[in-house]
Amino acid sequence: MNAIRENIAIVRLSKLTGCANLEPKVLTLCNLGRRREAIHSLLSDPPAPSLPSSAYSSLLQLCIDSGAKEDGVSLHVHLRSAGHTPDLHLSTKLIIFYAKFGELAAARRVFDDMPERSVVSWTALVSGCSRNGRAEEALEVFSNMRSSGLKGNQFTYGSALRACTSLGCIGSGQQVHGCIAKSRFQDDMFVQSALVDMHLKCGSVDEALRLFGRMNKRDVVAWNSIVGGCAVRGLGDDAFGAFCLMIRDGMRPDRFTYASVLRASGVLRSPIYVNQIHASIVKLGHGSHYVVSGSLIDAYAKCRSLRQAQLLYDSMVDRDLISCTALVSGYALDKSCSWKAFEIFRGINHMGMKIDDVMLSCILNVCANVPSLSFGRQIHAHMLKEHPDYDVALGNALIDMYAKSGELQDACHAFYEMRHKNVISWTSLITGYGKNGCGEGAITLFSKMEEDRVKPNDVTFLALLFACSHSGLISKGLEYFHLMVSKYQIVPRDEHYSCAVDLLARGGQLKEAYDLVCKMNVRPNASLWGAMLGACRMYGDMVLGEVAAGYLLSLYPERSVNYVVLANVYTAAGLWESALKMRKMMEQRSIKKDAGHSYI
Repeated sequence: MNAIRENIAIVRLSKLTGCANLEPKVLTLCNLGRRREAIHSLLSDPPAPSLPSSAYSSLLQLCIDSGAKEDGVSLHVHLRSAGHTPDLHLSTKLIIFYAKFGELAAARRVFDDMPERSVVSWTALVSGCSRNGRAEEALEVFSNMRSSGLKGNQFTYGSALRACTSLGCIGSGQQVHGCIAKSRFQDDMFVQSALVDMHLKCGSVDEALRLFGRMNKRDVVAWNSIVGGCAVRGLGDDAFGAFCLMIRDGMRPDRFTYASVLRASGVLRSPIYVNQIHASIVKLGHGSHYVVSGSLIDAYAKCRSLRQAQLLYDSMVDRDLISCTALVSGYALDKSCSWKAFEIFRGINHMGMKIDDVMLSCILNVCANVPSLSFGRQIHAHMLKEHPDYDVALGNALIDMYAKSGELQDACHAFYEMRHKNVISWTSLITGYGKNGCGEGAITLFSKMEEDRVKPNDVTFLALLFACSHSGLISKGLEYFHLMVSKYQIVPRDEHYSCAVDLLARGGQLKEAYDLVCKMNVRPNASLWGAMLGACRMYGDMVLGEVAAGYLLSLYPERSVNYVVLANVYTAAGLWESALKMRKMMEQRSIKKDAGHSYI
């Protein structure tokens, strides 16, 4: 029947030849899905008449549905050359068209030229900004809409909440929530799901669970909000629990549900969870979808079930970049399997698959951890040739690779060639200076970082303290430790205290190091007491050595190194009986000395 109707339409179409018949001709071509012919008819039939807005709107919708950006732009150019002033509906359609292709400047120009705007017009711009990573601009447009006296619909509120979620801004989210509470959409399932998602991902877990519990009806989108939100917040057990409740509630999970719960299982490093989810995926027939397959491989890899991940990858008929990247990331976690990561990368490169920045970052991480400088240089050459405008994350991976390979000069070149840098970029190079024994270089770079008004984070200071400690810059390291707290209000973690104690201990200031341990607001760990004990052995401080060893032996009585180091402290002080007593204690507790080994 459809074929007969199409043939009748083609017969009618053949009779439409004059300019007067252009509108029905264009509409008929649109109805047949023949976009290019419709555009050609419109642009090539002189003179170019101005058609009703409804005809242009139908053709523009066809461009949106088929992803035809150039045809849509040509249509808009024709509109302007024909002197056609778009009506409210057509202008809104133009905003939607430009927003879909990320051309927000063009969408904004159309919006600003509109003599009147509807809620749909405002929503199109809010949604376009939100979906294209312009969350702050989306909230600004939403605020302007409210100031103009218009209230949003369910899609406006959903887009505004998505922007708040992207920013991680619970304050703005609560303001949008307040607007929703005063509207007629507070019981709308779409809006409620967006609210749950926003509160959960912005850290307001209790409020998200309260809202979810109050929902009269829950569809798969609502359940995905709670499962996905828990996964993003690192609440793996809660995400898996919500997934189980969803199934018990009679809801059929979709590929987004599985992607979220597998992400949570990967965080938990629980192969049991992954196996159960895999069984559910096979049962419901989602195993062939590339997103689900990629998520499964990623979850198995993170659980260190690399054999399962490889088997799943080998069974895929059409391998995509997501699954390849997931498997490479898994092999990157195990140095002994690095050659497999290189093998997969070479395979997809020979297949002609387009390699993105994420994959390149993963393979650079492998090169950094092995390390493999020669392969890393090849990746760098590939980047310069195929990805000259690489993103910040890939630039950071390049710095890390060169720094860990001991090529500080190349790491610096990579750093200064980056067009955009973030705090991770600066921290990566500071870490590189520290690990290569260049404390002065780390200090100079940190000063430049402050001059450029880049705010350091806790990892930056950890890298600085490490650099100072291993370069003998005691006073400078202590200065940074106090600066971290006083100027940047960063609360020191165990690692910061361990570095500060190590800094003082290496400089022979053992009493000051012990005083710091006594004053710190966190419980001393084995790393910290180990630094103390090692320094006591170096400087022959028997009293503090006994204290440090006492804590270490209570924490880890099975570790032979603690007994051996304390025995060596006694030996250095000439207390042979105490040293012998310590070694006998080790024998009585059946603790064997760790076998020595060499990497040479």
